[in-house]
This record gives sequence, C-alpha cells and structure tokens, in this order.
Amino acid sequence: MSHEVVEKNIGLMALLVLLVISVGGLVEIVPLFFLKSTTEPVEGLKPYTALQLEGRDVYIREGCYLCHSQMIRPFRAETERYGHYSVAGESAWDHPFLWGSKRTGPDLARVGQRYSDDWHRVHLIDPRSVVPESNMPGFPWLAKNVLDGEDTAAKMRALRTVGVPYTDSDIEGAGEAVAGRAEIEALIDYLQQLGTHLTVRR
Repeated sequence: MSHEVVEKNIGLMALLVLLVISVGGLVEIVPLFFLKSTTEPVEGLKPYTALQLEGRDVYIREGCYLCHSQMIRPFRAETERYGHYSVAGESAWDHPFLWGSKRTGPDLARVGQRYSDDWHRVHLIDPRSVVPESNMPGFPWLAKNVLDGEDTAAKMRALRTVGVPYTDSDIEGAGEAVAGRAEIEALIDYLQQLGTHLTVRR
C-alpha cells in the first residue's frame, strides 16, 4: 500500500492513525501494571482512618483538588519548595487518586503536619486571615456540618474490594469513630496525614 492510497482515503487514514495511537498507548501503559514501583504501596503507607476517609470525601466534594494538586513533579523548583517528588506507590490506595497538575494554590502532597490544626481551622474558615494574598474562598459551613458516619463502613468495605487493607475491626468501628464529628475536623485530619509516611521511608 502506497502513501498515495492512504493520503487520498480519509477513512483509511483515520483508521490507521487510530491503530498506531492505540498500539503506542498500550506499549507505554501496559508495562506499568507490572512494575512494582507503580503498583506496590511505599514502605510505611497506611490506609486512611475512618475520619481521614470522610475528610478526603469532603476535600473532593468541596473541589479542593481543582486548585491544589497532590503531585510534586520531578523538577528542581518543585522539589526544593515541596520536598521529594511524588511516586505512584504513595497513592496506591487512593481511589480516585488526586494527583493533577493544577496549581492555583500550593501543592498539598507534603502539607501534613507543617501547620497546626488551629492554623488549618482558621485557614479553612477565613483564608485571608492567615494568608492575606490568598484567593481561596472560605468554607465556614464545614465547622457546622456534622458527620453521621452511616456510610463510612460501606465505603471502607468497597475500598477493601479494590485492595485497600482495611480489617474487619477498622470497618466495624468506622461509624462510631466518625459520628458527631464536624466536617472541618475530618478535613483537617486528612490534610494532617498527607505525606507523613515519608518520614518512615526516607
């Protein structure tokens, strides 16, 4: 088949382009499923507690991931500011993972324990009171909204089916660990654990 035949037949050309892209994509992606560094959790990684899991859901619901990535790219400017670049094993149990690359606000992959709970509380309710140049909106309702914990155990059971190592006791006590806690507490607990496993690994 000559180039002329392909170039004059747009349907054939589209089919061949699709075929080449599909094969190229498979060749690049499929091997990643078999690399330990991309499928195995890093040393020291622990699954989210019930409260942290609910906090992560609040983080997603409020759209925090739209402005804050959780992926430090392997560039000097980023590693000097945020710490070691992110590796896939850090997000082995994240469903969905929240890497992204949008940076309206700073990356949060290593924010855990850099600030106190009180700082986070004030920042979430009125960001400009602690960071005057911030354009982040406030989330004062998180301090008033209370979690009931009704679905927490079901979420943990679902995550266990995709490989997150929750035990029966983790799941049984999930609702009780969450019920009556404010959403802001859950979100702060989630933020405080981001990147803390690295102290074990490095």
